[in-house]
This record gives sequence, C-alpha cells and structure tokens, in this order.
Amino acid sequence: MRYDFARFLNTRNAYGPSFTADGRGITFVSDITGVPQLWSVPAVGGWPDQLTFAADRVTAGHAMHHDNTLVFGMDTGGNEREQLYLLRGGDVLDLTPDPGVMHNFGAISPDDRRLAYTDNRRHPAYFDVYARDLDGASERCVLQQEGSNFVADWSPNGDTLLLSRLTGSLDNQLFLLDISSGDVAHLTPHEGLAVYQAAQFAPDGAVYLLSDQDSEYRRLARFPSGSPDLEWMTADVGDVDALRVSPDGRSVALVHNENGYGRLVIRDVAGSQEREAPGLPRGVITELMWSPDGDTLTFTFTSPADNMNVWTWHLEGDTCRQITWASRGGIPRNTFAVPELVRYQSFDGLEISGFLYMPEVERPPVVVHVHGGPEARAQPLFSPVIQYFVHRGYAVLAPNVRGSTGYGRTFTHLDDVEKRMDSVADLKAAADWLRACGCVGDRIAVMGGSYGGFMVLAALTAYPDEWAAGVDIVGIANFESFLRNTGAYRRAWRIPEYGDPEKDAGLLRSISPINHVDRIRAPLMVIHGDNDPRVPLSEAEQIVQALVARGQPVEFLHVADEGHGIIKLANKLQAYPAVGSFLDRFL
Repeated sequence: MRYDFARFLNTRNAYGPSFTADGRGITFVSDITGVPQLWSVPAVGGWPDQLTFAADRVTAGHAMHHDNTLVFGMDTGGNEREQLYLLRGGDVLDLTPDPGVMHNFGAISPDDRRLAYTDNRRHPAYFDVYARDLDGASERCVLQQEGSNFVADWSPNGDTLLLSRLTGSLDNQLFLLDISSGDVAHLTPHEGLAVYQAAQFAPDGAVYLLSDQDSEYRRLARFPSGSPDLEWMTADVGDVDALRVSPDGRSVALVHNENGYGRLVIRDVAGSQEREAPGLPRGVITELMWSPDGDTLTFTFTSPADNMNVWTWHLEGDTCRQITWASRGGIPRNTFAVPELVRYQSFDGLEISGFLYMPEVERPPVVVHVHGGPEARAQPLFSPVIQYFVHRGYAVLAPNVRGSTGYGRTFTHLDDVEKRMDSVADLKAAADWLRACGCVGDRIAVMGGSYGGFMVLAALTAYPDEWAAGVDIVGIANFESFLRNTGAYRRAWRIPEYGDPEKDAGLLRSISPINHVDRIRAPLMVIHGDNDPRVPLSEAEQIVQALVARGQPVEFLHVADEGHGIIKLANKLQAYPAVGSFLDRFL
C-alpha cells in the first residue's frame, strides 16, 4: 500500500504529561485537532477530553499541587511571545495580558497561591523575575537583573526560588533567591563553560541537577540541603538526558543516553542501585513527571516507528503502558523504517555517526537531513517527513556532525566560531561515504531547518558539486544580519557559538552563505515563517533575492502565521508536499 505525504503528516503527537493534583488524571498537549492544545486522560488510560480550544498552539500545561486547576502557555502565530493563562473548570483567565512581551513559566508555589515567571517587559534582552497572586491581580517584581533569567523551581517551604541565568547556549548559572528579602545566593560559580540543567528541589531542600561542570558528559549531581558543595552521583561516562526527583525524595527518575536511545531508570539516592523500566521499545524518552503519591511515573516516548505518546510506569506492578494513542494516520506501524546507526570518518579522521534510513529499493537517491541547534542532535525518534521520504524511495541520512550534543563536551565545541566550516566539511564527508558504500545512488540532496538550514546553504556554497538539490527551512543566510536582527534576548547566547559581530566581523562574512551565493549550482527550496523571532524572515529573503538575480532555480514559500518552524497541520500540508514535489523533480 502506498501512502501520500498528507497521510504521513496526519500522524498526531501527544506529549508534555503532568498528573492532576488528585493523581487520577494526566494532562498533556496534543495536535489532535491540527493545532497543539491541552487535553486530559484518565491516568489508567481512556478517551481523552479536550481542555483548550484556541486557534494558536498551546506550548505547555502545568498542574497545581492541590486542585485540578492548570496554568498553560500560548503564543500567537509562532511569534514565541508566550502569554500565561489560568484554566479553572472551563474558565480561562489571562494572567499576563501583554502580547508584546515574552513570558516564561517558572513554578507554582507549594500552596498554589502564587505563580513565579520571568518576562522581558523592561527590556527586550532582559528577563526579570515576577511573582503573581493567583487569587487576585497583584504582582511584584522579585528580581530585576540584566540577562536571561528563568525560574527553575520553588522551594518546598515556599521561601525560595531556584533561578537559572543563561549566559551562553552552553553555559548558565544557578542562584537561590529569598523571595521576602531579595537576597541572592550564587550556587554555581565556575570558570569556563558549564551547563546546569533540570535543576529542582527535593523535599528536604536539596537541589538536584544535571551538569557537565569539570566533566565531559552531563552527570547527575546535587547540592545537599544547606551545602554549597556539589556532590556527583553518576560517573563521567555518558550523558544523563532527563531527571525528576520523586515526591518523597528517596529516588530519582533518570534517562541515560545510549547511542541516541534513552534508557529509563529509577535510582535510589541513598545508594547507586538503578531499576530499569520494563518492556519499553528502544526509543527516546523525555518529560518525566511523578504522580503525587510517587507510585507512578509518566513520560513521553517516541521511536522511529512510534509517534509521540504519553506512557506510564506503575512501580508496584512494575509495568509500563501506553496511555495516549495519537493517530498514526491509518498507516500500519510496520510501514515505518527503523534506521541503522552508522559511522564514517571526516576529513581530519574524526568519527561522525548518524542514523541511516533505507527504503526497499536498490541504490536509492539520498536526502541528508541536518539537525538544527547546533547544540542538538539527530535522534531515533518519529519524523513523518523522514518516514515519507523513505516510503517514497529515498534513503535518508541524519548525521550528528561535530558540534552536536550527546557525544561529550569536546565534540560539542569542535564547531565553535572559527571552526564553523569544519562541521560543513562533515557533510561533504557524509556524501563521500554514501557514494563509496555502494548501497545508494549518486544523487544526494541536503535538507535542514534553523541551523540545519544554514548547513544546507553552506554545503551548497562550499561543495557545490556534491548536491543535486537543497531544502532550507528557517535557515541563516547571513550571520551579520542574523546577529543584528535576531531577538535581543538571544544575541548574547549566540555570540560564543558563532562569533562576535565586532571582533569577528571578517570571519562572520567569510562563513555567511550569502557572500558565496554565486557558487550555488543546485536548485534550492526555501521555507520560512513570517513571525520567526529567532531567524528573521529577512534571512530567507536575502538568499532568494540573490539567487533570483542570478537566474538560479529557487522556490520560496513563506507562511504568514508561523514562526521558527511549521507547526499547524494546514501549513504542513501546504509546505511539505511542496518539498516532496521539489525533490521528486531533482533526485
């Protein structure tokens, strides 16, 4: 049976689970209607109920501690200026009625009376910390400080906020803020770069987190209650990708990264014993949340053959079960391809790994699918786009070029600033390896989004003879204009990765594809959302205008009600079949 692109795009997802206060239900986000909205389902499974009915996407939902009220976030047209709302019964209250400002959900106080969040109303680049009364309209700024501040958690006694200040894409600091006095204690002074992720309080006031401070990988660590000394709890042998402390504080749920796949365990904090989740397929596990009584863990699971769904692990019976059943578009599960983990050497001998999806045809054309970030990675998760390409008869290689996460700190920094084009050379090495393996044909396209879109343009300009076509989705064409026009709050994060517009102006010009557009020979398709706050629409317009002026084949689709990516089903059904038709013509 052959399925068209629309069938694959009509697969749905369910994710972002959170137990209700009584433990009987699980709320989650799903695009069942075509736009992500908030839903609920009985914790034992059953038919889901829709809770929100907006035209724009709900980004996340957060349950109260003592009743089934929810706080959720929503932006407009993908502009990422998120507003926060209270959902009580069927009534929705706008908590932050300022659509020109970005709001970041932080935490709900243990007594459910206050909400902590950050926003940039004072200055586009600075996020101050606010506490708002949920029973009224009173609000006060509890910390005004330059930089990107985020609320990580609220202490069990209600006195302290755990804050994270982002100083770079791979560097942040943790602080403790006394809400009454305004006193701030710095938890994580350090030299060089270090990340402190998933930071949260335990019931005794200890702070648990994942960090690569003085390490190659992100490890489980904690600050015992009242102690300034970081205590390491796992070895420096591989990343821990996710963490959630149990309600009684006696154990933590962790996800270990093993070659891109997740291994879910519960670890006794008094020792080192780990209990592995039973009966899960191999895949990617995220968004861990405990039930209020600590008897059940819920999480999001996906694999190459499984779209995102909410699962639970009931500890007493030691059973894992799928709770939501988001539609697969009527496509049998055995239709979906499972990739092989492959490795190849780049120009300097560095080993690069990736996931190779093969169709059931001989010597197929290939799509090299490049992830964004760059501080991210290709993972073995469900992608309707990749699955359609394989179903259509294309091979797909999703490489983790240097600069990707999941392979250690050293690997992640191998593309910084002046090393940028080394990661593009990894794509050239991928094309060489594909042609040498004898399993695919000679025609190769390159496709990617965000930073992956830059990689597409850079590959087409640096190695123009390698590629039969390119697809750039919300990609960077000009680093000088990108750093000038991206959201003010993001500029400081990106400079350590890409370079300083003043100190490194020559370098930024040299690596910007717009300055080498005359080298592009392959047909190009460009897709961009009009409301993109990260990579502005002007990046797409520059490259398209330059190619049109040269008579080079280029197709341009900009989407009025999207931002940094295509979220709404109606827009996906417009954009991705156009990509499929484009590749069919040139591969």
